[in-house]
Amino acid sequence: MTFTSDEFDPVVPEEELEAPQEAAAPSRASSRWYAVQVASGCEKRVKLNLEQRIKTLDVANRVFQIEIPQTPSVKLRKDGSRQNIDEKVFPGYVLVRMLMDDETWQVVKNTPHVINFVGAEQRRRYGRGRGHVKPMPLSHTEVERIFKHAQEQKPVVKVDMAPGDKILVLSGPFKDFEGEVIEVSPERSKLKALLSIFGRDTPVELEFNQVQKES
Repeated sequence: MTFTSDEFDPVVPEEELEAPQEAAAPSRASSRWYAVQVASGCEKRVKLNLEQRIKTLDVANRVFQIEIPQTPSVKLRKDGSRQNIDEKVFPGYVLVRMLMDDETWQVVKNTPHVINFVGAEQRRRYGRGRGHVKPMPLSHTEVERIFKHAQEQKPVVKVDMAPGDKILVLSGPFKDFEGEVIEVSPERSKLKALLSIFGRDTPVELEFNQVQKES
């Protein structure tokens, strides 16, 4: 028995034909972290503005993440109460995970309050003035260290006191005594002050929440 060519060639349904392949999408895995210098105190504003620009300018497939590394802290108020706060690890900087190209560079660089990427300055070939800053990605080791430090850092008590400040004791056996700070130990949430006891300056160790800074 013989077969004609029409009988032998299999008929492939049209829906099974391989569709033309589209260009490969940008890979998040190949993105890098960059440090961006911003105006002092504008870190959160830059983060919010940049997140909005990413959506508006349709670059979410190349600019993936904006972070402000922070560590937990406890701020001691003048009345002795405590307030939980987050303290920036690098004030004046935000970190951006992105695929760097001309368009994404423009999106970040032209965000209000952004000063520039951190990188290597390329001098002008001629003339005077500063050259162009070439953004330099952070190393994987550096990125891991930054975020690991922020996650594992234990809360640190922050107090607006320094040696030489005048204080008033609010509680304990020396309540209502006035004195002068001679040493501050944030890691222990304590300070040492000179109090006038029986007419003599005596060093006394006190908890932060036991004292109030005199204005």
